[in-house]
Amino acid sequence: MLISQTYRALNSALHEGGKYGRHGDKWADQVRILVDRYQVRSVLDYGCGQGSLGRALGPIVREYDPAIAGKDSAPVPADLVVCTDVLEHIEPDCLSDVLAHLYALSRTACFVVISTRQAQKFLADGRNAHLIVEDDDFWRERLLDHFIVREWIPLDREFAAVLEPLRGGAALRGLGRKFWREVFRKPR
Repeated sequence: MLISQTYRALNSALHEGGKYGRHGDKWADQVRILVDRYQVRSVLDYGCGQGSLGRALGPIVREYDPAIAGKDSAPVPADLVVCTDVLEHIEPDCLSDVLAHLYALSRTACFVVISTRQAQKFLADGRNAHLIVEDDDFWRERLLDHFIVREWIPLDREFAAVLEPLRGGAALRGLGRKFWREVFRKPR
């Protein structure tokens, strides 16, 4: 499951005010560099919010956000998937499925920016908007199940990473890591 109906409704309410999910364009320069580096012809803004990245980069960008009507249709794979300030908002029980979804959608590369601190915003139910507040090591371990890390850029209480999807035998090893982590995490 990518998102529960309850959580979708909470996020939809935050987005309706227009002041949530509106800063994706601050990564436009970095995305342009990746578009050139990987010679991509399609970009998917996964968790696009108000769509500021799409406005900055133009028609190369397709948008997906499960909490915004009109942007909530199932996305199709793209050469480059951009997922900035999204993964820390994912319900913990859905994280594995969302990472697998990002992998399935990423033809060539994936650019993520993940916060490692509490958010300033809160959901209507009182929870902090960042449902997953973990360090770089937590995120690297999970991303390595699906991706090769090409760049890891520490920032101020967040990081950016350029990822390439695992293919062939490397993909099988990633699935093996995930399987054993799940086995040893379950209480006996």
